[in-house]
Amino acid sequence: MKRLAQVCVLGALLLTAFGCRQAIDDDAKYEPLRPSALFADGSSARPLIAGTVPRERPSVSAQLVEFRRDGKWVGAYPIPITRDVLEEGRERYEIYCAPCHGLLGYGDGIVAQRGFEGVQSLHLERVRNKPVGYYFDVITNGRGAMYPYGSRIEPRQRWAIVAYVQVLQHSQSVPAEELETQDREKLTEATQ
Repeated sequence: MKRLAQVCVLGALLLTAFGCRQAIDDDAKYEPLRPSALFADGSSARPLIAGTVPRERPSVSAQLVEFRRDGKWVGAYPIPITRDVLEEGRERYEIYCAPCHGLLGYGDGIVAQRGFEGVQSLHLERVRNKPVGYYFDVITNGRGAMYPYGSRIEPRQRWAIVAYVQVLQHSQSVPAEELETQDREKLTEATQ
């Protein structure tokens, strides 16, 4: 008899729990973008209050996030490239890119050293000859196993990284005759 009472109490609790759950599911609510008779404009969504700052996407000019134009990668920077921009690019590169690509861009960062295969060297001929829009797209949307950084790195900082990558690529492939005399002497000493 005691067992039967326990089963009845358990059954009543289960019925009560399921009954409450259904009432919550059927509760009146407004779905996004559905019509509503509550507001005069007939919409359930309310317009943003003037001066609201978006949380996910800061408002930036379209030119700053444009990396393709007429189906082709853009070839020019939308910001002036200064020493400060290159320094900012170096800082961001070392934070976000160097763990995989390495400090000099050869694909030998700590992630690659620990066994992750397929990290691209930024000094390959086919990579070095890409327009700036290509690099901005890769940083923004990722490529292959590379994580997309569009939500983590501001557009201006992405352009700074692109500029720094191009300077880094050039620094590793400058012909010896273009070097200053003192740098050419250091190079000669290092190779002997």
